[in-house]
Amino acid sequence: MPLPRLLTLIASFCLALGLIIGLVSSLTGLYSQVAWSASPLLANLLIFLIIVLLGTLIFALVYYFRLLQRPQKVKGKRPITPKIPVVKSEAASENLKAIRQQVDRIQDEVARQALLLRAREIEASMARGSVRVVVFGTGSAGKTSAVNALVGRMAGQVGAPMGTTEVGETYTLKLKGIDRELAITDTPGILEAGVAGTYREELARQLAARADLILFVLDGDLRKSEYEPLRTLAEIGKRSIVVFNKVDLYPDTDRDEILDRLRQRVKGFVSAMDVVAISANPQKVVLEDGTIFQPDPDIMPLIRRVAAILRAEGEDLIADNILLQSQHLGDQARKLIDAQRRRQADKAVERFQWIGAGVIAVTPLPVVDLLATAAVNAQMVVEIAKIYGCELNIDRAKELALSLAKTLASLGIVEGVIQVVSRALQLSVAGFVLGKAIQAVSAAYLTRIAGKSFIEYFRHDQDWGDGGIAEVVQRQFQLNRKDEFVKAFVKDAIARVVEPLNIYQQESEPELEMSAELESEIQPEPLYQPPQEDDWETYSNKRNDEW
Repeated sequence: MPLPRLLTLIASFCLALGLIIGLVSSLTGLYSQVAWSASPLLANLLIFLIIVLLGTLIFALVYYFRLLQRPQKVKGKRPITPKIPVVKSEAASENLKAIRQQVDRIQDEVARQALLLRAREIEASMARGSVRVVVFGTGSAGKTSAVNALVGRMAGQVGAPMGTTEVGETYTLKLKGIDRELAITDTPGILEAGVAGTYREELARQLAARADLILFVLDGDLRKSEYEPLRTLAEIGKRSIVVFNKVDLYPDTDRDEILDRLRQRVKGFVSAMDVVAISANPQKVVLEDGTIFQPDPDIMPLIRRVAAILRAEGEDLIADNILLQSQHLGDQARKLIDAQRRRQADKAVERFQWIGAGVIAVTPLPVVDLLATAAVNAQMVVEIAKIYGCELNIDRAKELALSLAKTLASLGIVEGVIQVVSRALQLSVAGFVLGKAIQAVSAAYLTRIAGKSFIEYFRHDQDWGDGGIAEVVQRQFQLNRKDEFVKAFVKDAIARVVEPLNIYQQESEPELEMSAELESEIQPEPLYQPPQEDDWETYSNKRNDEW
């Protein structure tokens, strides 16, 4: 043991021994005094309590000393680990429950009923348990032929011209060794011309977005117009099989080359094993003897790949799709609620901006001081917070309003607003009212920028974002200084603020003139008027007679 440490240990031991001896001596003296002045029983009880107290103190010291000896953990808020459902269907059920709670807050009856209907469809899909396969692709690529070959009977018009399949038709198929049924849906072709073609494409995209498995049918190399929807479906989490149809029209070398190119083009979002070649409706062949031979469809590569995917991933495909559908529905509900809140908050901002302008118009303030009326803006913050489900007291609202007002001033936005408003009003307003109008309209403008900034703050869960409050305020100022908006805003301000100011000024001027006339006409008589020099003798005689 090092000498310094040994000396420290000996000194500590001696100090502790001295303290113990002093403590024992003090307890003995205390015991003797209490026993002599009161009774031995009371002295024993007192000594017992003191010993218990000392023992507790020693235990606490030892306990906390051992805590200090433990390795320190990194400080910080411990992340809350959300409860993750074991089964994906359970997660989808939880999402649907949350969606129903969100839907109750949607005021638009049509949108609310549409979301409820979609939620019931997802619940029906969970109960049904069949695998939904959607055949997707360009017009006349052979989608209907592929469905016919899969189902094994005529499920539609084969060899139809582009645009024949107008609605999604669904057929069932049972594969050997697969417990679940396949619900195969034929969709209208994409990339068709005209309004009707656009409508059919939108229908096809909706059906594909709800599928468990997509069969993307091509009749040649992948074009850019086909690549984009295929990649989009993969990005939203859809499992796809790229089906190269009509291979009977190509020589073997060309077929293999096209397959290789297809696998290269979709590399990264579609597995090479999920690119298959089929001939759903082979062309008729004229034999040497003149007879016409119809070859059988070559659909087995697709059936084998579908069966392999369903055996390995069937349950996950359904569960993933149901979870994805419920999440997408939740996103739709949140967007509707956000748009609804945004409209309500915009109305509140518009109301408070004209209230602030009215306060300035009727108050003799010399300049616009930050946002001019802190009480009005604080109340606006409280109302916006309430719209977004946040309980905010007026003191906190005043702090937020003051903080944003300082930001407006520090960024030079107050001066910028006054300049913008001044230029816009000089052409429409003149005289004494101009200065007052500039103050009132500038206050309304600043209140609008503040309100729009607070909407962004509460939309993002009371967070100003990475750029902070300054970036949000600057962005709102830039959005609200466009010429079209300024013209509309000033036009509205003239109707709401300037014209009432003119009327008030015109009504006040006659009252001021009348007051001046009354002041000149109604003069009080003096209590004493000294006589003129000519009347002095007469006045003196009159006073003598009265006396």
